[in-house]
Amino acid sequence: MAEKSRSEKLKRLVAVQRHLEQIAENELADTTRQRSEVVASMERVIDAIGSVDPVHMAFSIHYAERYGRLTLRDQQLEGIQTLIQMKVQQERTKADRLEEHMKDARELEIREADDTAVYDIIDQRFADTTPASSKVQKP
Repeated sequence: MAEKSRSEKLKRLVAVQRHLEQIAENELADTTRQRSEVVASMERVIDAIGSVDPVHMAFSIHYAERYGRLTLRDQQLEGIQTLIQMKVQQERTKADRLEEHMKDARELEIREADDTAVYDIIDQRFADTTPASSKVQKP
């Protein structure tokens, strides 16, 4: 099997890194969704606490406890969301850097191939003018 060039290896790493970035973005989206659900639940509990309906008044202590738990969960999710946002940014930065290195490696490989082609042409040119053997030239 032919050995892969540096740019091809870096291209593979970029693809893997972009996949990790996408996973982190999905985690962030999931956490954001959970947080919006918690906020919606908090709003419903606040509406129930402020209700004048006698059924809700009987459960106001339970609603207050529920609101406290929801507030705590929202704070936890906020911390998790901040960490995941930092992770997304790190993964994106890594992928961008790898992509830059890949492009640089590709440019170097192209330049090296061009140089090799020029040297081959020069070698062919001089090979035509020199005799095949030193015996052919007699002074």
